Formats: sequence, structure tokens, C-alpha cells
Amino acid sequence: MKMVVAWSILALGMGMPTMAQNMSYEADNFYHSNNVTVQPINFSTQYQTTVAANFFYLKEHNNSAAPAIVVGHPMGAVKEQSANLYATKLAEQGFITVSIDIPFWGGSDGEPRNAVLPDFYAEAFSAAVDYLGSQSLRPVDRERIGGLGICGSGSFVISAAKLDPRLKAIATASMYDMGTLVRQGLRNSQSVDQLKATIAEAAQQRWTEIEGGETQYTSGTLNHLTANATPVEREFYDYYRTKRGEFTPVGSTPELTTHPTLSSFTKFVNFYPFSGIEMISPRPMLFISGDQAHSREFSEDAYSRAAEPKELLWIPGAGHVDLYDRTELIPFQRLTEFFQTSLA
Repeated sequence: MKMVVAWSILALGMGMPTMAQNMSYEADNFYHSNNVTVQPINFSTQYQTTVAANFFYLKEHNNSAAPAIVVGHPMGAVKEQSANLYATKLAEQGFITVSIDIPFWGGSDGEPRNAVLPDFYAEAFSAAVDYLGSQSLRPVDRERIGGLGICGSGSFVISAAKLDPRLKAIATASMYDMGTLVRQGLRNSQSVDQLKATIAEAAQQRWTEIEGGETQYTSGTLNHLTANATPVEREFYDYYRTKRGEFTPVGSTPELTTHPTLSSFTKFVNFYPFSGIEMISPRPMLFISGDQAHSREFSEDAYSRAAEPKELLWIPGAGHVDLYDRTELIPFQRLTEFFQTSLA
């Protein structure tokens, strides 16, 4: 078994208050709709790698060209975790939707598995636009395609949209700016010396791998909950390590899910998704965050940098992971209205 390194960026949240985890709200990560058809698909990126995805549409969909939305999953997750839920709910409202596995994760191409390469992650969104505008399953209006990113995919879809004006409207939910998170930690809790130590560790691991040593993994969700686990670690454990949201893709193991490779993890240090975010205007942007989310700083930062039209929507009482699957908290009606108006 390949080793999972104990160090975790999530430990940087140790000083933060307990996250909102109101168990009375419905958690329905694996929601299925009898009104929606789901079809597994795959398509090529500009770099001739293959992205695995799911294609959703209303069973009673007419043959007129419809608006479409590309949905990206949380960082370390796969499309079966949160992305399929959002894609299904939006398909029920008449959108054609595609949930993707970003490269190196789930069913998508890329070796080593669980590697970090933000440019490839962003490219997956543009490749999905390519697919939607050229496929023959259901007609899509090329001028009415939007993007939705959950958690880390919020920063990936923004990165894609800066270079791809075919993405006409952008929404994020519980967004993480993965670059800032890795460089500074939550609420600037990481020092430069700590970052340098992480970079040095990752660089040393490259020597290990080039000499035939085992791949090591870092960050992600605790595999076993401990008494001294932080509130943030507990929040993620409740989703990824229980029946609520646990999913192990083919070819992986439960112990490796959510964990990126140590030697590639520092690629996020050079990832600045919010730099130039104002270029997305006049395409509209909607940032959704729980007002109790440990990640709220990232939506606030993106909103402050973005140009109009833009909206920052706070969900009262919601934490970060709550917006992955708690269907009574996720503002699906507002998302529907946003995309209906923006992709009209």
C-alpha cells in the first residue's frame, strides 16, 4: 500500500470555531431523479487526454437547442460527490448538464493518480464546452453554456472562464482558492517558513520517486477520526468517510481517496485563479457560501475582485460541506434563476 503522509492543510483550521453541521437538513449526495436521464460519456481535452463525465437531460426534453452547464466536483473528490447532485437538480429544470472528473481523478486520464495540475483542471471545463457544442446526444446552444464549480472546482472554473469566453455565466459554491490555501493556509495561518518546508518536502519526494520509491500522498481527509481532530477535519470526515458521501472510484482504494500526491501538491503554489478575474465581466458571476463556512474568505475575495455583474449569496447557518449535499440548504432555485437569466 502506498503511504499517505500525515501532514494536512486542513490542520491549519485548528483555531477556528466549530463548523455548522445541522443534521436536521437533508443530506442527499446520491440523489436520483426519475425525470432525468444520465449517460456516462468521455471526451478529449486539447492535450489529447480523456475526461470522464456524466451527461444529464430531462427525459421529456424537446429537440430545441437548450442551455447547458458544466459542473465540477470538490477538490479531491470525483463527480459522484456533489457534482452529480447539482447536475441532476439543474437538469430537472431543463438544463443539459455535464458533471466532470477533473484530470488525474476518478475516471479521467492522468498518471500518477491524484496528481495536481491546475492548468489541466481548468482545461477540463473548456474541453467540456467543446464536447457540449459538438455532441449529438441532445442539441445544445453554443452561445448558452455556463460553468459551476464546487469547492476547489470553483477556482478551476474561474481559471477556465478567464481564457474561455464561451463560458457565458459562472457560479461557485463553497469555493476554495486552492492557490491561496496552499500558499497561506486558512486565514493566513501558514508562515512562509512553513510553506518553504512543504515545498522542500515535495521536492525531496521527487528524488524518491525518480529512484523508484513509492508515491506518497498528502492533505485530503483524515482516514480515521481521532480525538484531537480539528473542527474542519471533522467536517470533511463526516462527508468523505461515511455513507453520506463516501465513494471510491475504480482503480483506487478508500485510503487514497481525496489525497493528492505529495510531489505534485505544491503545483498549487503557482496557481492564482483570481488574478485577472475582472476580465470575465460582463459575463455574470454568482458566488455562494455558507455564512458559517471556514472557506467563506475565498468567496469574499473573489467577489471583491470581480467586476459587475456579480453577486455574493450567503446561506444562513451553513458551513462549507453543508453546500455539498444538504438539499434544503443549497439554493437550487437561485442557481436556476441565475442560469436561466444569464443564459437567456
